Amino acid sequence: MRQIIECVPNFSTSDPKTVEIILNELKTTQNVFLLDYTFDDYYNRLVVSFVGDKQSVLEAIVKMSFKAIELIDMRTHKGQHPRLGAVDVVPFIPIKNVTMEDCIQIARKFGETLAKERCVPVYLYGEAATQPERKDLDWIREGEYEKLAEMIVKPERKPDFGPAEPHPTAGATITGARKVMAGFNVNLGTADLKIAKKIAKALHSKKGGFSNVKAMAAFIPEKNITQIGMSISDFEATPLYRVFELLKVEAARYNVPIIGSEFCGMAPLKSLVDIAAYYLKIDNLTVDRVLEIAVQNVIEQRETFE
Repeated sequence: MRQIIECVPNFSTSDPKTVEIILNELKTTQNVFLLDYTFDDYYNRLVVSFVGDKQSVLEAIVKMSFKAIELIDMRTHKGQHPRLGAVDVVPFIPIKNVTMEDCIQIARKFGETLAKERCVPVYLYGEAATQPERKDLDWIREGEYEKLAEMIVKPERKPDFGPAEPHPTAGATITGARKVMAGFNVNLGTADLKIAKKIAKALHSKKGGFSNVKAMAAFIPEKNITQIGMSISDFEATPLYRVFELLKVEAARYNVPIIGSEFCGMAPLKSLVDIAAYYLKIDNLTVDRVLEIAVQNVIEQRETFE
């Protein structure tokens, strides 16, 4: 049976040439497939989504990360998104015929390789975390790159792999395993970042919002608007429509219009089905009742028994 693992690395760059070179490392690796990539100046961040089997995914991300470490200098990096290093966070996600444990083992291999071959300190997070507090990206990223040298020497913050000091130019890396999540951004018709931050605070799990939501506010200079960037770690427990409805309430509180939204990376089908069922008031709508999925399931069942 074919194994499918998704990897969604985040690199701290928006330089088009650097983006092209990093992506070329992926494109020249056999048995991996690029699904999506996005980068922008305001977050100053490249987010890539690709899939493959266990061996090919690991090979590709090692090559991409080595190249990123070579090209990105964190001493000159500025951006609105929290970050710790050039290769900031690398999650592995089980998609088909693999387990979470498989992804944890790949994360460990990746972390060990980065530490051994490039002397980059590496933290394990999510399902791969070695301590409860390290499940949370926010805890690991506290102080961000600017305070990394100060934070990393604390006994409770010793890296899982590599030296207890930042790489001279690449900082540190976070890797781990997690379920499929939804990256969802909403654009607001205001340039007032203070208002956007208040709205993000109302949504964020640790600040009074939903337990599965992390939210931040960013200013988009070329459009003179602000954006609420969100990560919904469990969109089945906390559906996107519920998050969006609260966002609408908070935006209305400040007389701010919602002017658009987008998915960051791939959109999980289950989240789209939930949204359609809610807003269109559709009874008994499930993923299996989507035409393309039903056809795919029939084909797979036939191939299994042939």
